[in-house]
Amino acid sequence: MARKIAFDYETALESATRLFWKNGYSGTALRELLKVMEIGEGSFYNTLKGKKQLYLKCLERYEDTEVHRRLEALASAPTAAEGICAFFDDVLASLDNPNSPSRLCMIAAMAAEDVLSEPDLRDRAKGGLDAVQARLCERLSQDQDKGMLPPSLNPQVAASVITTYLQGLWRMALVDYDRAKFEQQIGSFLTGLGLR
Repeated sequence: MARKIAFDYETALESATRLFWKNGYSGTALRELLKVMEIGEGSFYNTLKGKKQLYLKCLERYEDTEVHRRLEALASAPTAAEGICAFFDDVLASLDNPNSPSRLCMIAAMAAEDVLSEPDLRDRAKGGLDAVQARLCERLSQDQDKGMLPPSLNPQVAASVITTYLQGLWRMALVDYDRAKFEQQIGSFLTGLGLR
């Protein structure tokens, strides 16, 4: 018979997600996780098996909320260009939010030596970035197929460039964030790609 979970799993997972988001994978100690999740070590290992397994669950939770919202903005706009602008608007809103645990996206934070040195986490980081890139490529391809974007545009290359720029944006926001300047930069970037 399966053992009954003796704590509020969803609340504990949300607390752990925010802690990993704030401190990163290596910067988050098991002791801190147990404290914010309000569970004992026995319950932790019986339910979640280990820190890495919990981290992977927290990444999934982050993608299901934060990343999903951005991808919905991308998909629901009338055009790919407007969808990409809406995607970046959501990124800036996250950067503006004083309640965000970190200015760095959890997926972008995976691009760190401590995470990438572990093959399964490296694969997970690549998978997260590839998924966003694929959705961007799909949205650009849809508009191109409708004649709304020029045939000369390579959706796969454009999606790769946008994903790369996005990673740089997160890092630069840690150094010096000014929304107006970032909006100008995003506008120029998308104009250069022929999307504005």
